[in-house]
Amino acid sequence: MEKAISLTQKNAKKMKKLFGTYLNGNKNSPTQPMFPYLRLEIPVVLLFIVLLSGCSKQQQETQAKDAIVKADNAIMNSDDEFQNAYKNEINSGNNETSRSEGFSSHGFSFITFLELLEARAATAKYRDFDKAIADGYADINVVVPNMGYHFLKSAIADARFEIKKPEILVYNKKRNGSFELVAVEYAVPISVTPNAAPEGFTGSADVWERNTDFGLWLQHAWIWKFNPDGVFHDTNPLVHLR
Repeated sequence: MEKAISLTQKNAKKMKKLFGTYLNGNKNSPTQPMFPYLRLEIPVVLLFIVLLSGCSKQQQETQAKDAIVKADNAIMNSDDEFQNAYKNEINSGNNETSRSEGFSSHGFSFITFLELLEARAATAKYRDFDKAIADGYADINVVVPNMGYHFLKSAIADARFEIKKPEILVYNKKRNGSFELVAVEYAVPISVTPNAAPEGFTGSADVWERNTDFGLWLQHAWIWKFNPDGVFHDTNPLVHLR
């Protein structure tokens, strides 16, 4: 028993000596440090922090690129793409709240869907920006975040709502600087219907904005670029001005 205690005490002294040698940084000591991996602890932690920071930055950049790709891919080239984009909203709108209250309903009837297809067919040629300019649409210098660049055809800016003749075309710029059609906008003078929004698309899903600055009732229809907030919502979170 005494022998065992003696050996334990010797081992304890040896361990203490080794640990002291490590702390004192005695590089000339032939004795190997008790925990050699501790020499790498600080550099490893720093390396881990750098790598973690790099991964986080890379993840943020990837998310930003994904957002751009998502926005660019939101253009609905075909009627099938348009239907698929808004399929959860078609036939789901039953709220009859007055449009004059500015109620924004995502859902719309199938009849409204067919009317929106009419608007698409009538404005498809204006996806070619030059054709819009040639047909009388002019820049009115209205550039709004989450909307785009507005071009008005004054010749049809009258008191009538006509699905196939939107008074305003809304464009955004592509990465190469060219214009891309994203929405149409209808405009009716407030003086025509001062107390209530004008009749528009069938049902009550469409939303008219009473814009006193322009003296107009205005209504967007996002028929060329998908709008997750609704086809008739004023703004579109996927539209980023360039």
